[in-house]
Order: sequence, then structure tokens, then C-alpha cells
Amino acid sequence: MTALIVCHFVLAAFARPLVRALGRRAFVVLALPPAAATVWAATQWNTAASGSAVTWTWRWMPAYDVTVALRFDALAELMVLLAAGIGTLVLLYCASYFTDGTPQLAGFAGNLLAFAGAMLALVLADDLISLYVFWELTTVFSFLLIGYDSEQKHSRRSALQALTVTTLGGLAMLVGFLIIGQSAGTYRISAILADPPRAGLAVSVAVVLILCGALSKSAIWPFSLWLPNAMAAPTPVSAYLHAAAMVKAGVYLVARLAPGFADVPVWRPVVIVLGAATMLLGGWRALRLNDLKLVLAYGTVSQLGFLTLLAGTGNRDTALAAAVMILGHALFKAPLFLVTGIVDHAAGTRDLRRLSGVGRALPHVCTVAVLAAASMAALPPLLGFAAKEAAFDALLHGSTADRWALGITVAGSALTVAYTLRFVWGAFCRKPGAEDTPVHRVGWAFLAPPALLAVCGLVLGPGVGWTDRLFGAYADAFPPSAHPYHLALWHGFGTALLLSAVATAGGVLLFTGRTTVTRLSRRIAWPTADSVFGHLLLGLERFSLQLTGFVQRGSLSVYLATTLLVMLAGQLTVLGVDRPWRGAVAPRVWDVPLQGAVALLTCAAALCCLTVRRRMKAVVLAGLTGYGAALLFVVQGGPDLALTQFCVETVSMIVFVLVLRRMPVHFQESVSTWRRAVRIPVALAAAATLGVVVWVASAARTGAPAGAAMVEEVSHHGLKDVVATILVDLRSWDTMGESAVLAAAAVGVTSLIYLHRRTEGSSLREEVRGRTAWSLTAPGMTGLPHGDEGAPERGWLAAGSTLAPEHRSIVFEVVARLLFHPVLVLSVYLLFCAENMPGGGFVAGLVAGLALITRYLAGGRFELAEAAPLQPGLFTGLGLFLSTGVALLGLADGTVLHAWTHHGRLPLIGEYHIGTPVLFDFGVYLLVLGVVLDIVRALGAKIDRQIERAAAEQAAAAGTPAPPRPAPGTEGTPG
Repeated sequence: MTALIVCHFVLAAFARPLVRALGRRAFVVLALPPAAATVWAATQWNTAASGSAVTWTWRWMPAYDVTVALRFDALAELMVLLAAGIGTLVLLYCASYFTDGTPQLAGFAGNLLAFAGAMLALVLADDLISLYVFWELTTVFSFLLIGYDSEQKHSRRSALQALTVTTLGGLAMLVGFLIIGQSAGTYRISAILADPPRAGLAVSVAVVLILCGALSKSAIWPFSLWLPNAMAAPTPVSAYLHAAAMVKAGVYLVARLAPGFADVPVWRPVVIVLGAATMLLGGWRALRLNDLKLVLAYGTVSQLGFLTLLAGTGNRDTALAAAVMILGHALFKAPLFLVTGIVDHAAGTRDLRRLSGVGRALPHVCTVAVLAAASMAALPPLLGFAAKEAAFDALLHGSTADRWALGITVAGSALTVAYTLRFVWGAFCRKPGAEDTPVHRVGWAFLAPPALLAVCGLVLGPGVGWTDRLFGAYADAFPPSAHPYHLALWHGFGTALLLSAVATAGGVLLFTGRTTVTRLSRRIAWPTADSVFGHLLLGLERFSLQLTGFVQRGSLSVYLATTLLVMLAGQLTVLGVDRPWRGAVAPRVWDVPLQGAVALLTCAAALCCLTVRRRMKAVVLAGLTGYGAALLFVVQGGPDLALTQFCVETVSMIVFVLVLRRMPVHFQESVSTWRRAVRIPVALAAAATLGVVVWVASAARTGAPAGAAMVEEVSHHGLKDVVATILVDLRSWDTMGESAVLAAAAVGVTSLIYLHRRTEGSSLREEVRGRTAWSLTAPGMTGLPHGDEGAPERGWLAAGSTLAPEHRSIVFEVVARLLFHPVLVLSVYLLFCAENMPGGGFVAGLVAGLALITRYLAGGRFELAEAAPLQPGLFTGLGLFLSTGVALLGLADGTVLHAWTHHGRLPLIGEYHIGTPVLFDFGVYLLVLGVVLDIVRALGAKIDRQIERAAAEQAAAAGTPAPPRPAPGTEGTPG
């Protein structure tokens, strides 16, 4: 099972080269994984039909009893055959539907196959958490597939709408899963259904939340708005996602959980009422539409309501009817969507008012459509008839609520017959007064997938008894009925057959009076759910704009004061109510007097920040507070923390200085006396409150400190540096997450500056000949030498020719060039010595970044480009890849981030050992180096470009030509 799922995702990753090499024929290759899954599921038919199950388990998070568990039983057999079998045919259909020149075909192909893999994993999942993961994967891939034509506004809006509705439902469902898992003591679905938690308030709330997710996925009212708009997707997507796969996920979840939760008081009212309402509303709406795909879309909404009602009723016979109806619906709705795509492809339109005589021009296509439509209308001897008979009989012999639901389903079935006739008439019949629509030929490969599905519906009508054993194995999970129903095409004359005849006759009458029905439907139509959704979004946007305009006043000090006041109110309330300081050990002022002296100087620097008017002074004073904190770490005996703090503070100050070049020298905001009088008490109160909170939290410890145990664990492995070991081994999950956040933050910051491109481009060498930010001479300065006259006799910098003489410092250039390589060596030393001495990948990356920053400060952006010719993203991505790869390597021993150590001996060096934590730390080193380099290029080199552009515009406006610059590499050449 796992191999089949993995194959889907692996081959989807290679979709782009396959499409590039094979064109649309790549879909044939991509159809192999779902075809293999179909064959495998067919070989397991007897196992599933006998009531047995094939299981596979991997303990993902043992401490939380979270496992990746797969289970293949009778219901999974049905869903796998649908998801994989129809997925195979849809992929083969795509080979004829698209052309080699179709844009974005590779991405579409990969997303479609990945969706099939996610759907396969979803129906096999036997764990609530893993089910949710695959559930959301189908949501993401459906978003990408619906928004395939991203240049069209309607496609983007439809994709976003589907994503919004299904994701919100999925989040509610996740909360319900967590409640159920905690109540049952396990997240294993089979175990929960074998011993469901006792019904109570918590379980009832969880059931409602889970149903929100299931109903939103299956487009049940009031969540049905997204599915008709999703018809903006290509027809293969509609046939697969919206007939056989994605929308069936919600019905599947209801069917899966019904044996354990159908008796919860809130279950049946929600499922039956909303399912019945959806069946009526969807069918009624389909009667007045003219787009063939929309007729099928609202028909799908109606049928999904019917399926949800059957699956959630909660007795054996309705469960049996639900299973066969799920199969029948997929076998008639998927080919109808595929036929619609063929008609659209051949005639160039889906508007039934413009189509006429297509049945005569495409008789084979018409035959396939009529077969599938007859099954949808529940006409004998097709599978749809047998499924509808089973449903009517099950509801007829059910409870009072079931018989009420029966009346609604009969009315809904009449609507189904009516819109089925409307579809066939609109797509293939001749219209009075309309000319025949010109069409082109349709190849056999194009027609074969829908034809095969329609023939299956025809064969399985008389042969529906073949499925009784499989579907009965699922239905037997419910309490047995007195007279169990068995699937067959003919059960004799009875009430169920009479109701089927009534529904068929009613549908024919509705179609016959279609003009009057359409007029009445439009006259009494409510506002569409789509328009309601649009107005809600518009109102939410307007409200957010007004709220933002009221709150966001453009003053950082106001934002900070608001944050501090909210924090103060909350903390003081808690402190005043709980009074947690009672019984707490009194805090010590200091351990050694030196701590008090450093703290006093740090506080003095912080208070001085309140009085300065120049931005540069404020940056320096703020930096001093950081260095003061680092000194406190030194005094306290934390060299790792101190080294990290020193490096971070140094890089931060340099970044501040680079930004200040584009900002006014003085603070622009004028602060009145009364505002200053308010701000100072707020700041002091916040600091005092946080101090008390830290003291109370420290004094509240009841367990023994973990420090001694960590020291013992680290020494047991022959290491000495506890902090570094914590970061790369004991708490490496945190480090990996923080590294990803750091990379994302750097990308976000630099993207605000690089609006168009993130590279220096190929014109770097040519730009050296022109003006640069570091070669601009101050106005009014004359008599200064240019070029070689003021340059040192030896070029210490690779980009020295770009520097104006008055901007050069020969001492700084020499020091920068001489220290560059030793500092890089120091960074590597700090990386590899972290096991036994202060250091680590984070600090080492910062030190290496400082070496590059020094080169930039000495010679500008061209010097930085010479020192680091590779793009920062390469370092960042390679670091993330290396850290993640080391983490996944631990799976070889069953646990992510499991540490491995190799011991060996080398000539001249002797004994050595290397562990995966060092490789993990090396990934952190590369990531931090890439982040620092990216920020320096964005806030340094990019701002240099802006300065150069402004100078060029100023020079052009003044009419003064730029002074010539010598060619690169000629500085320092003796004259």
C-alpha cells in the first residue's frame, strides 16, 4: 500500500521532464501508478469481501500515540477502485483532451497525479491525524487544479473559494478529531469504531465539527457554493475531483464514522436534514441552467446530498444502499463529465441553447452519454436503477424519520430524471429552428474512457449481485436488521418499484413543462450562495479596512504602547487574582557584584535611548544594551550564549546602519511632553511586570532541574558542550523549525526590496565602469585625484576601481583583505569545535557573514559580489536541504533526527569520529550564512543601486556627465 502511494508522488515530481520529452503522451506514463493501484485492489477483492483487512502501521509520534496507519477493508476497496480506476481513465483521457502546446501542462499533470496519490492515501488512512494530513493535501492539490488557468479571474476566484470553504471545514474537523482522539484514548479509527467514546457534550461537539469538515468537502448545503464554481477547471478535473474523488471524501468520512457515531443525538438530524435539503436545492437549480457542466455540477450537488443522507442514516440496509449508490454515481457522473468535454472539444461550446443535432453527428458519443444518463435517471437495467431501488427499500423499512426522508428522495429523484433529460436533450437533440452545430471527428482514444465507465454501469446493473458480498461486509458493521436486504436488479413488484415509477413519471412531466418550470424557478429563486459569499467577503474586507484605518495610525510607538498595555492588563489581572508570589523564594539581587554593575550600565544605555534625537545614536545605544546582555551571559558562565549574542548584536547594528542611509538623520516624530510622561511609566511598568513574571515563573518550579541530567547524557556520549548538543541533538526539532522560520523571514524581508529580481544580473562587470554609490564624489569638491592618481600602488580589493579616492581607507582595505580568510577559517573552527567548546553552526554562520560584511563595507557591492559570487538562495536552500536530509536519515532507524556516529582512523591524524549532528549543524551554518548574505545584498547592494540611480537622474537633470572610471583590474597598475 505504501509503495503505491509513494509511487504517485514520486512520478508526479517527474511530470515536468516527462511532459517535456513526451508531450501529452506523458499522461499515459503517469497513469501507471493508479493503474497499478487498481490492479492491486482487484486482487484483494476476496480478502475485503470476507470481512478481513490488510493493515500497515508506522509509529510516527509514539509519545502521543500518533501513527501512520493504513487499513484496506471493504469500504476502502470500493473507494480505492473508484479513486485509482477512474483516475487511470481520466489520465488517459487527458492525452486526447490536451495538445502538446497546452500551457502549464506539466504542472497540471503533476498536480493531477499527486491528487490521486493523496486521495488514495486518504481512503486508506486508519489514523485520524494522518487522515487529516491527506485530507488537506487533496484540498491543496484541488486548489491548484481548479486554478489551472490562473490568468482568468474566474479561475482564480473559484480556486480561492474552494480552498477557503474546504480549509475552514477541515480546520473544524481537525478540532473534532482531537476531541474524539482524547475521548477515546486513541487516534486509530478502527479502534475508535470498535469501542466508541460514550456520547456526551464533548463527543457531540466533536461530531458536529467533524461533520462540518465532511459536509464542506462534499459540497452539502450551506457549503455547496464552491462546487459549481469549480467547473472553471478543465473537464478532466471536473470528472475526477467532482464526480469520483474529492467530493466523495466527505461522503466517505460519513460512511466510515457512521457505525460508531450514528447514535450520537446530533448526528442524524444534521446528516438527514442537510442531505435532503441539498438534494432538493441542487436538483431544482439544475433545471434552469444552460451550461452542460453547470447542469451536471448542480446535479452532482443533488446526488451528494442523497449519498450523505444514505451514508449517515445509520442502519445496515441504508449503508448497503449508500455503498452501491457511491459506485453507481461514479460510474454515471464521471462519463457524463467526460462526454461534456468531448462535446465542448468537438463543437466549441457547452451552451445547450447553441447545440443542435450533435447526436446525429457524433452517434457513438451520444450512445455513451445516453447509457450513463439512463443510469443517473435510475432506468433499468442499469446500476443506477438497482442502487435507487435499494435506497428506497431501505428508507421505506426504516424509522419515521427515514420515511420522511424517503418522500424527499422521491421528489429529488424526479428532479434527477428531469435534469438528466434536459442534459441529453440539450447536448444531442435537434432544436426547432436551430441549425445543426458543426463538429469534428472524435478519436476512439478520446471516447474510450467514458465508454468503458458507461459499459461498467450497464454490466453491473444485472450483475449488481456480484458486489453484494463486498458491500455487505461493510454494512455488517451496523446493527443487523430483521430482514437484511440483498442487492439484485429485480426484487419483484412492490412499493420501491412503484416509487421509482412515480419519480420517473414526475421527472418526465417536469421536463415536458421545462419552459414553465424554468420561468417559475427563476422567479422564486433565492440569492445564490455564490453572491452571498461574495457579499460576505466584500463586507469583511470593508470592515477590516475600517478597523485597520482606526487602529493602524502609522505610529510605531502607539503600536508598541498598545501591545504593552494589553500585556500589562492581562498579566496584572492574573497576578492580582492568583497572587502566585505567595510562598515563592525571594529573588537574589545578584550572584556577584559585577552582575549588578553590568546591569546598571545596560539600563543606563537603554534609558539614554529615550533622550536622543539622532537615529544613529539610538542604534548605537540600543546595541550597547545587547552587548550588556552578552556581558551578563559571560559573567554568569554562559559562553555559548554570550558568543551568539555578540555576533547577533554586531550583525543587527550593521543592518541598522545600512538601512539608516535611506532615512532622515533625526527622528521625524515630534513627541510632546505629556506623551513622554505617559510613555516612560508604561515602559517602566512593563519592564517591572515582566521581571515579576519571570521571578514567579522561576520560583514556581516543582520538578528537579534538567540540567544535571543533560550534562550526564552529554558526557555519556563523550561530549562536553551541553548547549550545542541540545541545539543539534536533544532539541534538534526546534532548531530545524527555527531555521525554516529564519529562512522564510529573510526571504520575506528581501522580497520587499527585490520587487523585480533578486540577482545582480549579468551586467555586473559592465556596471563597474560607471558610477557607483561608493564612487560618488561630494558636490563642490575639486582638486581631488581620480582613478589611478589617488589609488594605492597595490590593489587590496577586487573592486577597488569602483571607489572614489576620498571614500577609501587604505588601512581598512588592508585589514579587511588580510582578515577575510582567517575569519572564514575561524567560522569553520567554531562549527566543528562545538561538541566540546563554545561554537556551533549558528554562531559560525554569523562569523562567516561578518567576514563578508567586512568586505562589503570596505569595497561596496562589487567587492561583495567578488567575495561571494554565488547567490544567497543557494546557501539557504542547501542548508535547509542538508538539515532536512539528516533529519529524514534517522528514519532508517525508525525515528526522525536519530543521531548516527562514525568512528575511524586516518593517517597522520589518528582517531576521529563524525556524527550526523555535525552535518545537521553544517546545514544550519550554510542557512545562516545565506540569510546574512541575502540581507546584506538587499539592504546594502540594492540600496546602493537606488543611490546610484538617484545620482544618475540628478546628473542627467543637471546636464553634467559622469566622470570616466578606469576599467576593472587596472587600479594599482604603475603609471
